[in-house]
Amino acid sequence: MRALALSLSLLAAPLAAQEPPSPPPSAEEGFDLLGRGARSLLQSLMGELDPALRQMQEGMQGLGPMLRDLAALLGDVQHYEAPERLPNGDVLIRRRPNAPPPPDLPEASGGPGLTPAPDGSIDL
Repeated sequence: MRALALSLSLLAAPLAAQEPPSPPPSAEEGFDLLGRGARSLLQSLMGELDPALRQMQEGMQGLGPMLRDLAALLGDVQHYEAPERLPNGDVLIRRRPNAPPPPDLPEASGGPGLTPAPDGSIDL
């Protein structure tokens, strides 16, 4: 019985190997496959990046008021020289000598962690 099964399987093997090869895909089909693959790749990347982009957007929205306050404090940044680091680690940003007088300081808002002292100064 085993010999019969073995001989039948050996006879069937050449029949399976004689299937005609499928024709190669056309250039149009190839470009379609590439397009679908690229679309799938980009969709998966956007799915992975979406939470990080949303978190970054929320963080930037929180920075908006602080950046407006900084812009009001500095005025035009073209009136300042490039920052320099002192040996003790402090960063110094000098105002250019030919710059117009700086804008008036805005009122201290007493934001988070910034409580004005009675004399108007703020300890950082």
